[in-house]
Amino acid sequence: MADKKKKEENLGLNLSPDLLALLAKFQEIELEDFELEAGDLEIVLGSGALPMQVIPKLRAPSVLKAKPEELMTAKFAPPVEEYAGKIVEVKLGATKGEGGTRGNSLIIGGENAPAFYTFERPTLHPPVVTLDVFDMEVPLPKAVKMHVKDVIGDPAAWAKLAVEKFDADMVTIHLISVDPLLKNVTPKEAVKTVEEVAQAVDVPLVIGGCGDAVKDADVFARIAETFAGERFMISSITRDMDVERCAKFVKKNGHVALSFTPMDLNLARELNRRLYDFLGKEDIVMDLTTAALGYGLDYAFTNMERARLAGLMGDVELSHPMSSGTTNAWAAREAWLKMAPEWEPRELRGPLWELTTALTLLLAGVDLFMMMHPAAVKTLKDVTAKLVGGKTADACKFIDWVSLKP
Repeated sequence: MADKKKKEENLGLNLSPDLLALLAKFQEIELEDFELEAGDLEIVLGSGALPMQVIPKLRAPSVLKAKPEELMTAKFAPPVEEYAGKIVEVKLGATKGEGGTRGNSLIIGGENAPAFYTFERPTLHPPVVTLDVFDMEVPLPKAVKMHVKDVIGDPAAWAKLAVEKFDADMVTIHLISVDPLLKNVTPKEAVKTVEEVAQAVDVPLVIGGCGDAVKDADVFARIAETFAGERFMISSITRDMDVERCAKFVKKNGHVALSFTPMDLNLARELNRRLYDFLGKEDIVMDLTTAALGYGLDYAFTNMERARLAGLMGDVELSHPMSSGTTNAWAAREAWLKMAPEWEPRELRGPLWELTTALTLLLAGVDLFMMMHPAAVKTLKDVTAKLVGGKTADACKFIDWVSLKP
């Protein structure tokens, strides 16, 4: 006994007789709310099993008396913001009472909140769609050509089909035959083509050029003068054109200018500033360039979203309605190229490619879509109508949208 006591003193233990008796009986002790204060702590582990095992006791939370029958409820209030700026309203087309011949006019812009933030502000003017029509035969994807094959080469009949069958809000007549490298059609002949289209349909028109800065300016000048007061949208005025000349004949004859720039907001600001010397802000629509679906669409969306938010925050030079050349989606070969079976059929893949581009940019705030495929147009218009309809969805339909089967 004396030897055992001496051994305990050598280990630094000074255990009470009661504790030693418990150890001898149970060989295990649980310490609860135990604190140890030590300067130098030395633990000596001998061979064989440890004489004592310290097991921390975890304190369990209070046991639930009953299983919850429902989730906690909490009120949600949408974060309504106030914006310093407002997007300019632009009227396209003029009726007889307004000095033109169109059956109706359209207003785009006017937003004072991000796109479809209807919990902040109602959507004043829903986006509109204009269908592309060409003044000469052009190569088209099979998925598009199958719908317009009977009117290719006849722009007036094509425009009528777009309005009466495909429900286009507007028509864009692309005067590509005026290109000096193609047919080099004269401005006078281009005017005749526009006249035929204007007589075939009474919706507002967009007048597209061929991309040659000099020839387009000459053609636009002649058309603007011939159709004075119609509020046609001249597509487009670019930085490499004679901006002063173009802006003056657009203003003089009561039309609208489409200010087209690459994906650079500084260039858009610069061109708009130059146009301000001759045009009112209500006479300008911006086109910031639409890239085909893919990583290019990410650039386009980001650029347009930044422009819209900047306009709402008070950037006057970017507070204009936006137009999207959504048909650029067909420039991606995946939209029309014959691919592996899992990618087919092309008749669906192509329209979906165009539609996805349109829906993406719809959320960025685009006000006017230049499109081509009738199915893509119809779906975009249906989605837009749902977004601006103001109806509340029935949440009960979506509660069990996920189910687990054993």
